Amino acid sequence: MVMAELEGGIAVFGDTQFLEGYSVLLPKKEVNSLNELNLTERTLFLRDMSILGDAVMQATDAVRINYDILGNTDNFLHAHVFPRYKEEEPEKLRKAVWLYSANHWSDKKYLYDSKKHAMVRNKITMFLKEFEIE
Repeated sequence: MVMAELEGGIAVFGDTQFLEGYSVLLPKKEVNSLNELNLTERTLFLRDMSILGDAVMQATDAVRINYDILGNTDNFLHAHVFPRYKEEEPEKLRKAVWLYSANHWSDKKYLYDSKKHAMVRNKITMFLKEFEIE
């Protein structure tokens, strides 16, 4: 599911796609939290998280991007990049993605399917590979 290696991390497409375009940024070294990276690594990771958000925004019809770095369940650094859509139920759109029911993370109908999701994944990948830091 790797889309691109960036200076501050590795961009991967989510294995669940109930919000199409959901992606994750992984750091280049194993750490438990953002605070374990030195300042340069941390800055690059956060910058690239926002660039991944730009890519997701450009590849989808999202109205905004939500970013999440938690580490409460999975004790390793990773940043979630969630597109949010006007088509979502208003009460869900106003709240955190984690308030969607648990089946959104496990139901087979939301799993990555190359027939349904390849176009968005490819658009995100191309954006990341063509992006130039000014």
